[in-house]
Amino acid sequence: MASYNSNDPTLKSWVPTPPDHPFPLQNLPFGIFASRPGDPRPGVAIGDRVLDLAELGLLEGDSLNAFMAQGPAAWRELRAKISWLLNADNPELRDHPGSALHRVEEVELLLPAHIGDYVDFYSSLEHATNVGSMFRDPANPLLPNWRWLPIGYHGKSGTIALSGTPVRRPKGQLTADNQTAVYAPCRRLDIELETGFFLASETDVFGLVLLNDWSARDIQRWEYQPLGPFLAKSFLTSISPWVVTLDALQPFRVDGPAQQPAPLPHLHTPEPRNYDMHFEVWLQPASAARATRIARTNFRHMYWSMSQQLQHLTSNGAPVRPGDLCGSGTISGPTPDSYGSLLELAWNGTKPITLDTGETRAFLEDGDTVTLRGWCQGAGYRIGLGDVVGTVVPA
Repeated sequence: MASYNSNDPTLKSWVPTPPDHPFPLQNLPFGIFASRPGDPRPGVAIGDRVLDLAELGLLEGDSLNAFMAQGPAAWRELRAKISWLLNADNPELRDHPGSALHRVEEVELLLPAHIGDYVDFYSSLEHATNVGSMFRDPANPLLPNWRWLPIGYHGKSGTIALSGTPVRRPKGQLTADNQTAVYAPCRRLDIELETGFFLASETDVFGLVLLNDWSARDIQRWEYQPLGPFLAKSFLTSISPWVVTLDALQPFRVDGPAQQPAPLPHLHTPEPRNYDMHFEVWLQPASAARATRIARTNFRHMYWSMSQQLQHLTSNGAPVRPGDLCGSGTISGPTPDSYGSLLELAWNGTKPITLDTGETRAFLEDGDTVTLRGWCQGAGYRIGLGDVVGTVVPA
């Protein structure tokens, strides 16, 4: 096992995994599931199956928090052990799987951790520039501090839910003249394509999920002055169920954009800090037979990295608890079809996008289903984050 490379692109599992499946042997993301009510336990996704780690005596608990606290050496050792058990050349589990392997459609997927704190960042240069151009000054869209530190805010962890949770249109205060307000259902419901990363300590990130930071833009417009997002963001945040470890993503590390001015010493990261990770956003109206892809982008464009976000988060002495979650901030690229929100794709409602059905959208309507998808593409395999799906229901 000492020389076993869990990221070897030639590895094959005895569990069928097509080349475009998000969960091949090279991935092995961790999560929590229940094969019967009231019995949550840790598992690993392999193809369309869930490997029961408790059944095999490899890991116990109703969340991944304790495992996260064990640190990178323990994560790496267990991932390698699981990879060897699932390897096509190893008959130990292959020939006697017993009750350790479940079909994913036969189990209930649960939140992977008890989430204590939740912080959402604002780390895409393109996204911040687009928003600043719309609402401030196109000639000077960024605030003076933006290039000096990763901007973030504390969110409401109790409203983080698993993919598939209905998105109830929120109510809040809306204004037409920025002077008087009414209390009404949000009229400008939006998405934000993000990754979420689970923290294990002040120095370690455990892994990534896909995250949709649902946003009520008209509520946000009125309330964010001067303290930033509040009720416009706290009604729901959706995440994917499987946590992909940084070890699984290691082969896809790339340099991020050049940073000017140079980050202060405590934010300096000499190693490649980003990932070549592809994303798609799909939108399907209730009346449509299929979804329309409305955006494609890549994580490599992100200006501030996860490591810099963590360094900034803890730079004032703030502690981290295993299971704390951070949102990357909206992932937008340099072209109009690579923006990670409808606010940008439809340019604040002035340029509605046209779907394959001929319908148009500036913001989300009741009955719309949004699917976010993310993956890193290897040679003959991909490391996927899975999907995040949400359907809008009336207020």
